[in-house]
Amino acid sequence: MAGAILHHLAGHTIYVQSAGVHRGDHDAFVDVVMDEIGIDISHHSPHTLADLGDTSFDLIVSLSPEAHHQALELTRTMAVEVVYWATFDPTVRIGQASRNQILDAYRSVRDDLFIRIKDRFELHGGPIV
Repeated sequence: MAGAILHHLAGHTIYVQSAGVHRGDHDAFVDVVMDEIGIDISHHSPHTLADLGDTSFDLIVSLSPEAHHQALELTRTMAVEVVYWATFDPTVRIGQASRNQILDAYRSVRDDLFIRIKDRFELHGGPIV
């Protein structure tokens, strides 16, 4: 979600790559909540840090403790800023809550990321969340 939001707000003015700790499967709940705000990511396939061919980053934003640890390991010999944004994992609600409750959890993550990204990169526009 974060990569798609940043790309949506910044266009091609900022080079954005998104990667996770585990490859994982495509998440249909992400498609739904992103489509609600006009961002189509149905074509996106999850990648891991190891999948990234280019590691010349200025900034890495990690969203989980495990991802933060991996980012720090990856960049220990590089001049890269690594920041950690503690982010709730909405997938933990799957199988434990109704579809609407799960979507609300995803929306909360989406909206929080939108606010953080707009603030961090001083970007404007996009939906009001």
